[in-house]
Amino acid sequence: MNSPSQMQRRTGSDDNVATHPANRGGSQTAAQQPATSRILALTGILQTTLEINELMALFAKELGRFIAFDGLVYHFTSLDISIALGQQTGHSCEYRLIVSSEELGDLKLHRDHPFSREEMETAENLLAALLYPLRNALLYQRAVQSAMIDPLTGVKNRSTMKDSLVRAIELSRRQGTELSVLLLDIDHFKTINDRFGHLYGDQALKAVAQCADRSIRDSDALFRYGGEEFVILLSGTSLEGSLKLAERIRHNIERLHPLPDRDVSVTISIGVAMLQQDDDIDRLLERADTALYQAKSQGRNRVVAG
Repeated sequence: MNSPSQMQRRTGSDDNVATHPANRGGSQTAAQQPATSRILALTGILQTTLEINELMALFAKELGRFIAFDGLVYHFTSLDISIALGQQTGHSCEYRLIVSSEELGDLKLHRDHPFSREEMETAENLLAALLYPLRNALLYQRAVQSAMIDPLTGVKNRSTMKDSLVRAIELSRRQGTELSVLLLDIDHFKTINDRFGHLYGDQALKAVAQCADRSIRDSDALFRYGGEEFVILLSGTSLEGSLKLAERIRHNIERLHPLPDRDVSVTISIGVAMLQQDDDIDRLLERADTALYQAKSQGRNRVVAG
C-alpha cells in the first residue's frame, strides 16, 4: 500500500519506492534523524515560491550541496511543463513524484558517472522535501492557466488578450518589427444554433478554435474575443504573410466537418489589420473589425485587409 507521499525511483530494471521519513513506521534511527532535519529545512526554503521554474532552481541549488550532479530535468505533461537545468549527461536516476496518489510529474538527475546507493537515498530524502511545495506550485499553475483559458474552446480568453497585445505593441515599436492581428468570425453561426441547438453550436465553436490553433505558428497567439469571434496575434509578420496565414486558416476551416453526425460545413470571415504608427489597442482592433465587416458584406468566407 502506498504511503501518503512517495517517489518511485526508476533505475536499472527495478522500480523502487522511497517514502517520506515522517510516513515510515517505527522509531527513527540516528541516521534518519539528520535526514528529517534536512527535509524540514529544505521544505522551508522551497515554500518561499509558487513559481515552478524558481522552485526547481532552488531545489537544484540545495540538492547540489549534498550530491554532485550535472543536470536536472522535470516534466509534468498535463500542464505542459518541461524544465531542464544544467547538462543531460550519460548516467541518470529518474523519479516519479507522488503525493496521496496524486502524480506530480517526473524528475531526472544526470551526471557522467553512476549514482551510488547512498547518493540515491540522499536524493530520495531531499525529494521528500520537494513534494508538498511542488504540489502547491502546480495547484497555483493550474489556477493561473484556468484564469487565462476559455473553458469551452481551450484557447486563451479575452482578458489575457489585452495584456498580450500591450506587450506585443510595445515590443514591436521598440524593435521596429511588424505586427498584425486577424479578427475571425464564424459565418451564419446563429443558423447552426437555431437549427441544431446550442450543444452542437458549442461543438462547432470548439472545432473551429482547435482548427485555427493547429493552423498557426508557435509564435502566434489565438484568443476567444467573444461569442463566435476570435483574435489571432501575429508578431513579426508582414501584411503579405498575414494574408497568406489568414487564407490558410480560412481554407482549413472550410474543409472542416465540426459535427460528426451532421452534414454541416462551417466557413469564416477574417479581417486583417497591421499595426500603424498612431495605433493603440482599440484602434488596431477597430480596423480589423472594419475589415471583417467588409468581408461579411462581400459575401463571407473570405479575407479582407483593413
